[in-house]
Amino acid sequence: MVHRMASRVATLGVSVLVACSAGCSDGSGDPGEATEEGLAALPGDNLPFASAIFRATHNSYSGNVDGEKGPIATQLDRGVRFLEFDIHDNGYESLRDYGIGHDSVGNAVDHAGGNPASNALRDWLVPVASWSKNHPQHAPLLVMLDLKDDLTDNPSFAAGNLTALNAELKSALGSQLLLAKDVPGSLPTIGALRGRILTLLSGHAGTRAEYKRDVGYNPAVALNGRGQVVEVHDSGSGTLWYWTGVYGSDGRVEWRRHGRYDTGKTPAVALNDNGGLVEVHQSQSANTLWYHVGHLGSDGEITWSESRKYDTGVLPTVRFVDAAGTQVREIHRSPSSSQNWDWDGALDTTGNSVAWNDATHGKTSDARYDVTVSTRGSSRVSVWTGADGSTPSNTLRYGTDRVTADRVRYPQWAFVEYQPNDATELREALFYAAPATNASFITSARNAGKVARGWDFDDAGKATNPLANYPATNTPWADWYTKLVTDAGAVE
Repeated sequence: MVHRMASRVATLGVSVLVACSAGCSDGSGDPGEATEEGLAALPGDNLPFASAIFRATHNSYSGNVDGEKGPIATQLDRGVRFLEFDIHDNGYESLRDYGIGHDSVGNAVDHAGGNPASNALRDWLVPVASWSKNHPQHAPLLVMLDLKDDLTDNPSFAAGNLTALNAELKSALGSQLLLAKDVPGSLPTIGALRGRILTLLSGHAGTRAEYKRDVGYNPAVALNGRGQVVEVHDSGSGTLWYWTGVYGSDGRVEWRRHGRYDTGKTPAVALNDNGGLVEVHQSQSANTLWYHVGHLGSDGEITWSESRKYDTGVLPTVRFVDAAGTQVREIHRSPSSSQNWDWDGALDTTGNSVAWNDATHGKTSDARYDVTVSTRGSSRVSVWTGADGSTPSNTLRYGTDRVTADRVRYPQWAFVEYQPNDATELREALFYAAPATNASFITSARNAGKVARGWDFDDAGKATNPLANYPATNTPWADWYTKLVTDAGAVE
């Protein structure tokens, strides 16, 4: 076995193995070429990722049930570096996992030959991570999840939204996982990524788009002295949603949890340093005002009280007005004039309620609070909606005292795929894919420097020039396929 040097670089914000020195200039990295430490490189090490060809299987989990692929371990042992798992979210709340299968959970799944006996996604990911750990010199391995269901309607982490999917990927794949957020532009060379696992979201287009950005109306934000952030907004069609995050040392917010919590519109939120919060909003179809008490946990999840009516009015706003974060003031506008009204209240964390003071309630000349900005000390977070490139005009955006503008969205741990007829906003993706019969799309993507996949690549006549980086086949051991990818210099 060729031994490789273990010098480290921070090219991607993570530690990666360096394949060969700048002296490997022909792009092949043939065995025997000397590195800067006198160690041999592996074939293909100097190839840019987007120029490499990889053995790839279609519906990898189906083994010999659909095609002739064999078990996952066999595929990996024989050089396959692209695996596809079709996943469903049906039953997530009871199983606490996604299910593998084509048309439904368990459909066309081959459990033979050492494949997992269950249909749970984690049970299929963990062995892949173990194989990777035991073969640290493998060419970068791409694990694609074909989303067969719409994950945007999952209202919480517990219900299997994209935060839960992120967490499972990171937990199951461990330190080998290369986070998409650590790749600011194009992927580097094969050698720089040996031993790493990349994940890719395919399938349901709306879910792929939401992973890259979120949309909504009337966003409001609160920041506390511990750097915890809560954002609330309405959908424009009657539902209320939240994001929670942490203000980081770089001035960016890492958004951690996302979910639906009620119906209504024009929400506002106040957050104290203990994670206690008070949220107010207007009903969707009437001028009634409602509030929630909640608690933001260390995991980023909010425990919400029931919703309680406290007045009539429109455009409610709220703030904690004491250092301890126990006294709140709410200011809203009259539904029939420009007159503002206010309430003073005391937060009762034991009863998960606010004791509103009728004696001080009345008209006020004070302006409503600006719900779009929250400041603590020198730190500031603001939220608004607006297009970011080709994203919709109601894309949720945020800025801080050190970050001009970014998207409110899931942590970008997986890459996202672009396919024919997808929305323009997904074209920014590094990975493109189409049926193997769509030769023009595949060749156009390759010529544009994208990483292209062609699925159902089941005869040599579907080969393009240049060949798809991932010619995903159901028959990876057929003579024609072996010859094709070998002649193309497929890396392992």
